[in-house]
Amino acid sequence: MIKKCLLTIISMLVLANACHAAAKVDVNQADQAALDGIKGVGPRTSQAILDERQKGGKFKNWADLEQRVKGIKKKSAVRLSDAGLTVDGKPRKAIEPAQ
Repeated sequence: MIKKCLLTIISMLVLANACHAAAKVDVNQADQAALDGIKGVGPRTSQAILDERQKGGKFKNWADLEQRVKGIKKKSAVRLSDAGLTVDGKPRKAIEPAQ
């Protein structure tokens, strides 16, 4: 009985964690709380995103986001994308290694 309960609880936690990791947040639609929920986005960055979105309109693509928001450049954009951030529903492609 106890084993079944523990197994059920563990399964629920694993499932909840998997669902959370798969959550996508679009930078053009998210509020500050949703942006803050992305690993690597703190209050300062989320506010900068919202301010820039209000000032200049929606972000066209990842390059536009990287250019307009201080602190978000190629490497950090890839990390944020891996954490679930999207621009118009699209993830940031990984940076190709230098040749």
